[in-house]
Formats: sequence, structure tokens, C-alpha cells
Amino acid sequence: MSEIKLDEKNFDREVLTSTLPVLVDFWAVWCGPCKVLEPIVDEIAKDYEGKLKVGKVNVDENNNLAMKYNVMSIPTLKFFKAGKIVGELIGAAPKATVESEIKKHL
Repeated sequence: MSEIKLDEKNFDREVLTSTLPVLVDFWAVWCGPCKVLEPIVDEIAKDYEGKLKVGKVNVDENNNLAMKYNVMSIPTLKFFKAGKIVGELIGAAPKATVESEIKKHL
């Protein structure tokens, strides 16, 4: 399973009503640190398939979602469980750091 491209039309269905915990990557095409984080997020989507849903929000295309969830800098990873934000990482982080945060919410 690869990441789900999230937008304002499918965010509630894919994230807020998900039975699995969801990792949401808020990113932009022009963002250097986002490019560093991208392969890590790709690996996590594969490694945690069936345990965690992974979605990506392009903040340039979905500015309202970025504002709604107080994304002030990118990349920002937000962890949702049962429709609520339960964790957050801001900036590019190593895979071990992201996994440590994920394991808190599985």
C-alpha cells in the first residue's frame, strides 16, 4: 500500500474516520526537507501496511487543510487516532525518530 494523496474532499473519510491510526505528511514540491523525508515516509507506508495508514497533503494545493491543522512549517507529520491528533513531528527527522512516534500510537 502506498501513501494516499489527501485533499479537502477525502481527508475526513480517509483520516478522521479511519479505523487504523493515520500518519499525515504535510509537504510541498519546493520544500528541500520534504524531499529528504519522502523516502522515509514511503518506507514507513510499506513497513506498517495493515497497521498504519499513511497519507500526504500537498499544502500548496490544500492550504485550508494546512491552516485547519495549524501547519506552520513543513514538513510536518501529524499522527491521528480515532479522528484526533495524538502526535506531531516538525521538520525532517530520521526514520528511527518517526518510528518511535508511530509506536506510541499503534
